[in-house]
Amino acid sequence: MRVILQKDVKDLGKVGELVNVADGYARNFLFPRRMAIEATEKRVKEYQHLQKVAEVKKKKAKAERQKILEALSGLSLVFHREAGETEKLFGSVTTADISDALEEKGYMIDRRDIHLEEPIRILGQHRAKVKFSGEGQEADVAVVVERAEVKGA
Repeated sequence: MRVILQKDVKDLGKVGELVNVADGYARNFLFPRRMAIEATEKRVKEYQHLQKVAEVKKKKAKAERQKILEALSGLSLVFHREAGETEKLFGSVTTADISDALEEKGYMIDRRDIHLEEPIRILGQHRAKVKFSGEGQEADVAVVVERAEVKGA
């Protein structure tokens, strides 16, 4: 019997795959657990249409992310932080801070997509990578940390 998987099934396949299984396995195990549906001609056509739509959406999203990365490449963010005499910051600049700064410039980038070797704790110029998961697309953003003017001094 041909079935379309609704959930990942170990040793059988992933969601959306069209697989052949024994009739009893489908009726007694897959169908009652809603892990699969019978692959009628109508459902197969519907499934193929949904796959094409999903593929188009995925390509469009990837192109949009590439545009964002091209715009971010070469962008410089300046942070003003208080620091001691040894140029060590009182605190740090984290991925959340960089995400907030990018948001102010109009880029909605999640902090988990920003990668630093470690939080920035020293004045000067640093690099942050904006990397979208699983695609190999990335951009470097310059992060400049300057000494903040102390008020009342």
